[in-house]
Amino acid sequence: MKKLLLFTFLTSFFTISAQTDQRIYDIIDAVSAERIEKDVTKLANFGTRHTLSDTVSTTRGIGAARRWIKREFEKTSSECNDCLNVFFQKDLVKKGANKRIVKDVEVVNVLAIQKGTKYPNRYIIMSGDIDSRVSDPTNFTDDSPGANDNASGMAGTLEAARVLSKYQFENSIIYMGLSGEEQGLFGGGGIAQYAKDQGWEIIGIFNNDMIGNIKGVDGTISNVDFRIFSEPVPPTETEEQRRARRFYGGEVDGVSRQLARYVHKNVKQYMPEMNPMMIYRLDRFGRGGHHRPFNDAGFPGIRIMEAHENYTQQHQDIRVEDGIAYGDVLEHVNFEYAAKLTAVNAINLASIAWAPPAPETVKIGGIVEPAAKFQWSKVDGAKGYKIYWRDTTSPTWDHSRYVGDVTEFVLDGIVIDNYFFGVSAVGEDGFESPVVFPNGIFR
Repeated sequence: MKKLLLFTFLTSFFTISAQTDQRIYDIIDAVSAERIEKDVTKLANFGTRHTLSDTVSTTRGIGAARRWIKREFEKTSSECNDCLNVFFQKDLVKKGANKRIVKDVEVVNVLAIQKGTKYPNRYIIMSGDIDSRVSDPTNFTDDSPGANDNASGMAGTLEAARVLSKYQFENSIIYMGLSGEEQGLFGGGGIAQYAKDQGWEIIGIFNNDMIGNIKGVDGTISNVDFRIFSEPVPPTETEEQRRARRFYGGEVDGVSRQLARYVHKNVKQYMPEMNPMMIYRLDRFGRGGHHRPFNDAGFPGIRIMEAHENYTQQHQDIRVEDGIAYGDVLEHVNFEYAAKLTAVNAINLASIAWAPPAPETVKIGGIVEPAAKFQWSKVDGAKGYKIYWRDTTSPTWDHSRYVGDVTEFVLDGIVIDNYFFGVSAVGEDGFESPVVFPNGIFR
């Protein structure tokens, strides 16, 4: 009888822990490099998409670009029985807000919301930037095709909407085009405030900023490497939380870092040909992206982008100088690679949107004992829970155990001092929430 029970437990454990879902592979296969190429080409052909550029023309400037993006989202919605709520979100930014705002400008974002069936107020977000620039960030008239930066991320977001709109999810997904990035992250700041005003529960944001270049300025060429930037802990943490970290750990275990680990793990499982690189930094050195305003508001957010940048093709006037062709033009974008990174986003949007919420509270105990003890809050819709642990120097969750539908568990023989731990909720189909690092202690 004991052997039968053990066999049943092990069978259940391995089924849950090793489970894959055919729908995820279908999503990967559905992403089209041809459609992404068409969209990047269309966006680049608006001439310039500078935030302060023309808003009246139907063929040139950011106004024409954002109206076209909105129409594309609406076209996708019409093909899924109006499953997307598409609209503009606007904020007026006054001249002098910073040195790059040389006149009053309305910063306009485009949103397409796919409502969840069970948790409609919980949102996982994918974003790309609409705007572009040349060498002088205040030059809003010269040609600035912005093919890679960031028509590639915007095209990927449009394509993810086309693919994922064919499915229904328990949580809501937002596909988003943000403006004002090059002028000071104004679009993301506006949406982050809008989300707070609306009372949205944001699970996370995947900021896609440059997902189309495979040839680095250092000579490296790779169509499988990509970076995941994430900050270690939220800037909104309290002094009490900071003091707790000093004694209990968690310096690299904030909500954004857990989101990055989630993406890393999912890609390793479903797209093993890709090489996700976890970068322990908010963004590139001394630079910024549109996930930062969400981080500033306390929301989880990461940046997904190419691993090998070419700076001669970013923020440059189009020219040839000393034999080097400068400028962010179409010929430098690898559309197959952009499709791969779009699929990276799409499978993680789907996995989180199909998963139950994460436990709100995870408590840990086991001080001076030969076991690690856990208690966590019950999650509506969870089939069970998984305990994760890793060496304190490891960047990823390397060990896990599915423990079933319980709200407390003891890992015998695991000394709490030697590892970091976390807990995730597991749904009926095996999809998991992001891991929650312990936020409480018990004895």
